[in-house]
Order: sequence, then structure tokens, then C-alpha cells
Amino acid sequence: MRIAVTGTTGQLVRSLLAADAASVEVVAIGRPELDLAQPTDIRATLARAGADCIVNAAAYTAVDKAESEPGLAMAVNGTGAGAIAAAAAALGLPLIQISTDYVFDGALPRPWREDDGTGPLGAYGRSKLAGEQAVAAAGDNHAILRTAWVYSPFGANFVKTMLRLAESRDELGVVADQVGSPTYAPDLADAVIAVAKALVTNPKDASLRGIFHAAGSGETSWAGLAEAVFAASAQLSGPTARVKPITTTQYPTPARRPANSRLDCSRLAARYGLRLPPWQDSVRACVAELLARPER
Repeated sequence: MRIAVTGTTGQLVRSLLAADAASVEVVAIGRPELDLAQPTDIRATLARAGADCIVNAAAYTAVDKAESEPGLAMAVNGTGAGAIAAAAAALGLPLIQISTDYVFDGALPRPWREDDGTGPLGAYGRSKLAGEQAVAAAGDNHAILRTAWVYSPFGANFVKTMLRLAESRDELGVVADQVGSPTYAPDLADAVIAVAKALVTNPKDASLRGIFHAAGSGETSWAGLAEAVFAASAQLSGPTARVKPITTTQYPTPARRPANSRLDCSRLAARYGLRLPPWQDSVRACVAELLARPER
């Protein structure tokens, strides 16, 4: 089976390319061949990939910058996602759309379910929700995977930032009043591949289509995640720092973050038999890989 994934540099894309999946080939398509900000000839581009399934992982992900570039965020995450979905539908291919916890306002006291009402707090969340809606409007042959707090050995992310800052600082203030489900991109990549296989193998199974939550098992705060990073690093003689819990108001950002980003992933488990590993285990694996590299 061949999977075509949009984008070439993102954490999920790089994790998909690195995944060790039997009988699965992953090909990445990015700029300039495919630019979601200027979606032209998308159908022809995807057709040339010769894929059995499309994964739309390309996105505008600069959450804070989106507040000053809402049009560009919407063009890529909303209109661009719709163009990918329309092309996939025209080619008769299933589509996996990667979405986010930012479609929610974070106000619920429990983990979010797929059928909970959305209410994004900022431009990034609104653009990703528009992408979900555009994908749904293009046809039924899709699975929208909402994820949260993604980190990996690739690119820029919270885990890498904590290790880098700990090399020069003894104490770090980290937000403790936002909670979520940290998600290791290689774990998410494995889930995406499993979903793709199921969609291709079962083209008429409606229970495999729709919206699903796919995030690491368990929950923590950003401060709790930082503490886990430093505990794992300490065991491997890596950099560590003391974590000083702070509030969201003590760390203002242009974009508001959901206070509760926990995702209920039971539907993914029920329909696909998939449950991502506990976030603590994956954090240890990520830190070990990062510390094994000569440059981080």
C-alpha cells in the first residue's frame, strides 16, 4: 500500500517517513509541487503519486503568528484542506485529515469527545475547524484525526525546547494550569498508518469514517510534562532544570490556549482497536533518542 502525505518537514510527516511499517510505502509531497496556500493542480499532483490513501498533514501551525496572519492560516488550513479533500474525492481515495485540540475552547471539566461542541479561541483553531468542515463537505470517505501537544525528535517542539533551555538555565517557569494529552509523533504515525490500512481495506465501512481523537494516553500539565522530560534526562545524565509552576496569566501569548486539551480517544479504540501508548513512556523514548544525537 502506498500513502501520499502532504508536507515534507513537519513532525508527523517525518515520523511517517521514518516509520517501520510492513508493506507500506510513504511518499511526501510538499512545496513547490504542492502549496496549500496556492492550491493549483492538486488533483494532478496527487494522481501522479499513485497512492492508495492521502494524509493531509501539511498545515500552518504557528499558533501565535496566526493571530496576525489569519488569512494565510485560513488559506492553508481551511481552503487548502478543502482542496485536498476535493481532489481525493475526485480520485476515489480515502483521506486522513490531521486536526487539533484547538478546535475546542477548553472549558469542559472532562476530556473532549468527538461530538462535543467546538469553539476555537483563536485564528489557528478557527482555520483548522474550517478545514474539518471542508473535508466533511467534500465527501464521506475520510477520517479526521484530532491530536494534541505533539512532540518528536524532529523539528521544533516543547520537549526539545525544555532540553535546550536546561543547558543554560537552572530553573524554568512552566505553565501548570493547562492540561492535555502529550502525543509522540512516531506513535501518531503508527496510528495513521493503521487507519489508512483500514480505510483502504474496508471501503464501505462507515464506522471507520468521521472524526476521531488520537492522542497519547493519560494527561498532564505543561509543567508536569517538563518534569517528566527532566526526570528522563537525569537518568541519562542529560540536562535538567527545576520546574517552577506558573499560571497562564504569568506567561501571556498572542493566542489564547485551551485550558483543557484532554482528548477522549475511546472512539478510536472502539472502531480501530487503536490506543496510543502512555505519554510517560513515549517521553522517555523521545528524550533518549534526542540525547543520543550529537546535536539537538
